[in-house]
Amino acid sequence: MTQQTHLTREDLWSLEQYSVKRPEFRKEVMAYKKNRQVTVADSARFCFEDLTTIRYQIQEILRVEKVFEAADIQEEIDSYNPLIPDGKNLKATFMLEYDDIDERKVMLQKLKGVERQVWMQVNNLPKIVPISDEDLERENEEKTSSVHFMRFEFSDEAISALRAGGTLTLGIDSEFLQPNVVQIEDPVKSALAADFASV
Repeated sequence: MTQQTHLTREDLWSLEQYSVKRPEFRKEVMAYKKNRQVTVADSARFCFEDLTTIRYQIQEILRVEKVFEAADIQEEIDSYNPLIPDGKNLKATFMLEYDDIDERKVMLQKLKGVERQVWMQVNNLPKIVPISDEDLERENEEKTSSVHFMRFEFSDEAISALRAGGTLTLGIDSEFLQPNVVQIEDPVKSALAADFASV
Protein backbone atom coordinates (compact mmCIF):
# COMPACT_ATOMS: atom_id res chain seq x y z
CA MET A 1 0.00 0.00 0.00
CA THR A 2 1.35 3.42 -0.95
CA GLN A 3 1.94 5.69 2.02
CA GLN A 4 0.02 8.98 1.86
CA THR A 5 2.52 11.81 2.20
CA HIS A 6 0.37 14.88 1.65
CA LEU A 7 -3.11 16.19 2.32
CA THR A 8 -5.63 17.54 -0.17
CA ARG A 9 -8.85 19.48 0.35
CA GLU A 10 -10.74 16.19 0.00
CA ASP A 11 -9.04 14.95 3.19
CA LEU A 12 -10.51 17.79 5.25
CA TRP A 13 -13.94 18.39 6.75
CA SER A 14 -15.87 21.58 6.11
CA LEU A 15 -16.19 24.00 9.03
CA GLU A 16 -19.71 22.72 9.68
CA GLN A 17 -18.64 19.07 9.60
CA TYR A 18 -15.64 19.77 11.82
CA SER A 19 -17.74 21.54 14.45
CA VAL A 20 -19.67 18.28 14.89
CA LYS A 21 -16.69 15.90 14.67
CA ARG A 22 -14.15 18.03 16.60
CA PRO A 23 -14.76 16.82 20.20
CA GLU A 24 -14.19 13.16 19.32
CA PHE A 25 -11.44 13.84 16.77
CA ARG A 26 -9.56 16.10 19.19
CA LYS A 27 -9.74 13.44 21.91
CA GLU A 28 -8.41 10.81 19.48
CA VAL A 29 -5.55 13.04 18.28
CA MET A 30 -4.46 14.02 21.81
CA ALA A 31 -4.16 10.32 22.71
CA TYR A 32 -2.45 9.59 19.39
CA LYS A 33 0.14 12.35 19.86
CA LYS A 34 1.30 10.92 23.19
CA ASN A 35 3.00 8.12 21.25
CA ARG A 36 4.77 10.63 18.99
CA GLN A 37 6.40 12.86 21.61
CA VAL A 38 9.85 12.74 23.17
CA THR A 39 11.05 15.08 25.93
CA VAL A 40 14.69 15.83 26.65
CA ALA A 41 15.74 17.44 29.97
CA ASP A 42 12.11 18.32 30.86
CA SER A 43 12.15 21.44 28.67
CA ALA A 44 12.96 20.32 25.11
CA ARG A 45 10.01 18.54 23.50
CA PHE A 46 9.85 16.91 20.09
CA CYS A 47 6.47 16.29 18.49
CA PHE A 48 6.94 13.99 15.52
CA GLU A 49 4.40 15.01 12.91
CA ASP A 50 2.51 12.86 10.43
CA LEU A 51 -0.65 12.92 8.34
CA THR A 52 -2.94 12.74 11.38
CA THR A 53 -1.24 15.44 13.47
CA ILE A 54 -0.98 17.81 10.53
CA ARG A 55 -4.57 17.21 9.49
CA TYR A 56 -5.63 18.17 13.03
CA GLN A 57 -3.43 21.27 12.94
CA ILE A 58 -4.93 22.45 9.66
CA GLN A 59 -8.51 21.75 10.78
CA GLU A 60 -7.90 23.79 13.94
CA ILE A 61 -6.46 26.74 12.02
CA LEU A 62 -9.35 26.73 9.56
CA ARG A 63 -11.77 26.63 12.49
CA VAL A 64 -10.15 29.42 14.52
CA GLU A 65 -9.66 31.70 11.53
CA LYS A 66 -13.02 30.72 9.97
CA VAL A 67 -11.40 29.93 6.64
CA PHE A 68 -13.80 28.57 4.02
CA GLU A 69 -12.55 29.94 0.67
CA ALA A 70 -11.00 27.19 -1.47
CA ALA A 71 -7.84 29.18 -2.26
CA ASP A 72 -7.24 30.03 1.41
CA ILE A 73 -7.76 26.42 2.46
CA GLN A 74 -5.25 25.31 -0.18
CA GLU A 75 -2.75 27.87 1.09
CA GLU A 76 -2.89 26.33 4.57
CA ILE A 77 -2.53 22.84 3.12
CA ASP A 78 0.49 23.92 1.08
CA SER A 79 2.07 25.46 4.18
CA TYR A 80 1.71 22.34 6.30
CA ASN A 81 2.19 19.49 3.81
CA PRO A 82 6.01 19.78 4.05
CA LEU A 83 5.74 18.68 7.70
CA ILE A 84 4.40 15.24 6.73
CA PRO A 85 7.13 12.55 6.45
CA ASP A 86 7.61 11.08 2.97
CA GLY A 87 8.68 7.55 3.90
CA LYS A 88 12.41 8.33 4.10
CA ASN A 89 12.42 10.76 6.99
CA LEU A 90 10.99 11.87 10.32
CA LYS A 91 9.66 15.39 10.72
CA ALA A 92 9.32 17.08 14.07
CA THR A 93 8.22 20.27 15.74
CA PHE A 94 10.91 21.02 18.35
CA MET A 95 9.82 23.20 21.27
CA LEU A 96 11.79 24.75 24.11
CA GLU A 97 9.30 25.09 26.94
CA TYR A 98 9.88 27.24 30.02
CA ASP A 99 6.90 28.36 32.11
CA ASP A 100 8.77 31.25 33.69
CA ILE A 101 9.14 34.17 31.26
CA ASP A 102 12.47 35.35 32.69
CA GLU A 103 13.92 31.84 32.63
CA ARG A 104 12.75 31.39 29.04
CA LYS A 105 14.45 34.62 27.97
CA VAL A 106 17.76 33.56 29.56
CA MET A 107 17.63 30.00 28.25
CA LEU A 108 16.79 30.98 24.66
CA GLN A 109 19.93 33.12 24.71
CA LYS A 110 22.06 30.32 26.17
CA LEU A 111 20.61 27.80 23.70
CA LYS A 112 21.35 29.86 20.59
CA GLY A 113 22.27 27.35 17.86
CA VAL A 114 20.63 24.40 19.67
CA GLU A 115 18.82 23.36 16.49
CA ARG A 116 22.25 22.45 15.05
CA GLN A 117 23.10 20.31 18.09
CA VAL A 118 20.22 17.85 17.74
CA TRP A 119 20.74 14.32 16.38
CA MET A 120 19.14 10.91 16.11
CA GLN A 121 20.87 7.54 15.80
CA VAL A 122 19.82 3.99 14.96
CA ASN A 123 22.03 1.36 16.65
CA ASN A 124 25.64 2.51 16.15
CA LEU A 125 25.09 3.85 12.65
CA PRO A 126 26.14 7.44 11.80
CA LYS A 127 24.21 10.13 13.64
CA ILE A 128 21.41 11.84 11.71
CA VAL A 129 21.54 15.62 12.08
CA PRO A 130 18.28 17.34 11.09
CA ILE A 131 17.74 20.02 8.49
CA SER A 132 16.05 22.78 10.48
CA ASP A 133 13.72 25.65 9.73
CA GLU A 134 13.52 25.30 5.97
CA ASP A 135 10.53 27.64 5.89
CA LEU A 136 12.21 30.62 7.58
CA GLU A 137 15.11 31.60 9.82
CA ARG A 138 14.10 31.24 13.47
CA GLU A 139 17.27 32.42 15.14
CA ASN A 140 18.62 35.95 15.48
CA GLU A 141 21.92 37.36 16.73
CA GLU A 142 20.81 37.22 20.36
CA LYS A 143 18.75 34.07 20.81
CA THR A 144 17.15 31.00 19.33
CA SER A 145 13.42 30.58 18.81
CA SER A 146 11.26 28.53 21.17
CA VAL A 147 9.92 26.58 18.15
CA HIS A 148 11.84 24.87 15.31
CA PHE A 149 10.78 22.54 12.51
CA MET A 150 13.13 19.65 11.76
CA ARG A 151 13.56 17.05 9.03
CA PHE A 152 15.64 13.94 9.83
CA GLU A 153 16.72 12.11 6.66
CA PHE A 154 17.39 8.40 7.29
CA SER A 155 19.54 6.14 5.13
CA ASP A 156 18.07 2.89 3.80
CA GLU A 157 20.37 1.05 6.23
CA ALA A 158 19.06 3.04 9.19
CA ILE A 159 15.43 2.53 8.13
CA SER A 160 15.93 -1.22 7.76
CA ALA A 161 17.68 -1.46 11.13
CA LEU A 162 14.94 0.52 12.87
CA ARG A 163 12.14 -1.50 11.31
CA ALA A 164 13.99 -4.66 12.40
CA GLY A 165 13.83 -3.48 16.03
CA GLY A 166 17.10 -1.55 16.31
CA THR A 167 17.68 1.04 19.03
CA LEU A 168 16.66 4.65 18.40
CA THR A 169 18.39 7.43 20.29
CA LEU A 170 17.72 11.18 20.36
CA GLY A 171 20.31 13.62 21.67
CA ILE A 172 21.09 17.32 21.99
CA ASP A 173 24.75 18.22 22.39
CA SER A 174 24.17 21.13 24.77
CA GLU A 175 25.56 21.61 28.25
CA PHE A 176 22.43 23.58 29.12
CA LEU A 177 20.11 20.59 28.68
CA GLN A 178 20.76 17.70 31.06
CA PRO A 179 20.28 14.79 30.72
CA ASN A 180 20.53 15.35 27.00
CA VAL A 181 20.35 11.85 25.50
CA VAL A 182 17.17 9.74 25.41
CA GLN A 183 16.74 6.20 24.16
CA ILE A 184 13.31 6.06 22.53
CA GLU A 185 11.32 3.02 23.59
CA ASP A 186 7.99 1.54 22.52
CA PRO A 187 5.28 2.58 21.91
CA VAL A 188 6.93 5.75 20.58
CA LYS A 189 9.66 3.89 18.70
CA SER A 190 7.14 1.68 16.92
CA ALA A 191 5.02 4.69 15.98
CA LEU A 192 8.02 6.45 14.45
CA ALA A 193 9.23 3.30 12.66
CA ALA A 194 5.83 3.12 10.98
CA ASP A 195 6.53 6.50 9.32
CA PHE A 196 9.05 4.79 7.03
CA ALA A 197 8.27 2.96 3.84
CA SER A 198 9.63 -0.58 3.48
CA VAL A 199 13.10 -0.57 1.93
